[in-house]
Amino acid sequence: MKTLKLSSVHKLLLLAFGLAVLAFGVFIANRRSASYPTEWREPVTGMEFRLIPAGSFQMGSPPTEAEREPQETFHHAEMPRAFYLGKYEVTQGEWQQVMGTNPSHFSDCGRRCPVERVNFYQVQEFIARLQKLSGGARFRLPTEAEWEYACRAGTTTPFNTGANLSTEQANYNGDYPYAGQPRGSNRQRTMLVGSFAPNAWGLYDIHGNVWEWCEDWFCPQWNGQAVNSEDSCHTGFKVIRGGSWAFNAQSARSALRYTHRPQDLGYSLGFRLLREIPTNNH
Repeated sequence: MKTLKLSSVHKLLLLAFGLAVLAFGVFIANRRSASYPTEWREPVTGMEFRLIPAGSFQMGSPPTEAEREPQETFHHAEMPRAFYLGKYEVTQGEWQQVMGTNPSHFSDCGRRCPVERVNFYQVQEFIARLQKLSGGARFRLPTEAEWEYACRAGTTTPFNTGANLSTEQANYNGDYPYAGQPRGSNRQRTMLVGSFAPNAWGLYDIHGNVWEWCEDWFCPQWNGQAVNSEDSCHTGFKVIRGGSWAFNAQSARSALRYTHRPQDLGYSLGFRLLREIPTNNH
């Protein structure tokens, strides 16, 4: 059987065709993203969501980033479909409305402070109940790729604020600033959601305040885009992202990957929700 050999011209034509197909797919995805409202409000709780457009980005951190960690694999990631992500971290008031209780350590902070002391399994129960109340909307936690894409909002710097993050921009432990920057405030507790300016896509507190559960199981060198739903690396840990009031600035970087066991509770463990856009919604 003869092996088909392609000339250089044919190879270039095939490459050009492949790039054209990819570009057309991105074009269609972006057109569809543009047709969705930029905000959506869940009708029962009033929870607000922001549209995150389809696109692509460099996930992880480059070797030159200060205080980076080995598991922050630097790679290209595609987000082929738009989705909605919570404008704020889920609040104590929203949790109480759905679940009937408030487990938060900082309950005196009020209904507009993020819920914390919730483990991964309790979050899944919250999502199941909210979906029944909400009449058909599909919610879940973001994958860590979706989370980082939304956090960055088009930026390539350690933080979506640039090369540094001050405690005037986020709630983290300012006793431990980033890469030799000046010290800031150590508030020692959560704050009202929306206390600081949002990122370019309208998301608040995605750096600091509380850590945010992601859907993925942790893999040390994970470089996928789809959710790692089967603990393929057998670590027993779920990914959390974003840093918190109790941790340093380094942990709030866009690329930082941290973990907890899914059964763990903590004074700085919270979450924000993703709402999927149905495939037949054009």
